[in-house]
Amino acid sequence: MTLHLSQDADADALLTRDPFALLVGMVLDQQVPLEWAFAAPFELQRRLGRPLDPAGIAAMDPEALASIFAAKPALHRYPGSMAARVHELSRIVTERYGGDVTTIWRDAVSGAELLGRIKELPGFGEQKSKIFVALLGKQLGVRPEGWRQVSAPFGDAGSFRSVADITGPDTLLKVRAVKAEHKKMAATAGKRSTPAEAATKRATKTAVAKKAVAEKAAAKKTAGAAKKAVAKKTAGAAKKVGTARAATKGKAAGRAATR
Repeated sequence: MTLHLSQDADADALLTRDPFALLVGMVLDQQVPLEWAFAAPFELQRRLGRPLDPAGIAAMDPEALASIFAAKPALHRYPGSMAARVHELSRIVTERYGGDVTTIWRDAVSGAELLGRIKELPGFGEQKSKIFVALLGKQLGVRPEGWRQVSAPFGDAGSFRSVADITGPDTLLKVRAVKAEHKKMAATAGKRSTPAEAATKRATKTAVAKKAVAEKAAAKKTAGAAKKAVAKKTAGAAKKVGTARAATKGKAAGRAATR
């Protein structure tokens, strides 16, 4: 089956005949249009001037590979980090799988084992690993037992969720439409609250308001008590001063009378 991921005939032909090129394209399918990502292996091969060989790339100086990625037009929006990722991928394929990338899926006895192997590769998180398992199953006939289950929802029949479902320009548009709809739904869900969440928010808001009123009343009461205490203390002090003055005057008057 001919792959149609980059929408470029030469690039797609390379992806179809070279599994390692396909794996590299999948690594690069991140934060760039998918056509850009899957066309990059063909351009990388052109710049290297030789077929994409895992052992050959693994033996390269990482900085030299990064320079090739960064040459204009760059092979990716983040050429440095992606060059490092492809270099590490090449090393793993060479050392762990003898340079034959198909060993990764050819020897997997179950979908779970296949998914686990893919997740061990650099740049393959949970979702991307599931998408690649779905792509292998739907378009390349790699279908160990349980592959649909471990790659769900991307492995679901009749879905248009990812590159696993792209077989031409028409399906590319369908995948993009589904992704746009999911993104819109996620954004809407983030703005709306469920009835339970709305009730919780109202209750919290009411509780906060009541607490604020209570704290204000308590503060007012405390201030009033403090004001009374100060007034009482001031009055007591004034009384003492008055008593002392009266006593002083009395003594003065007594001394005057005895003269």
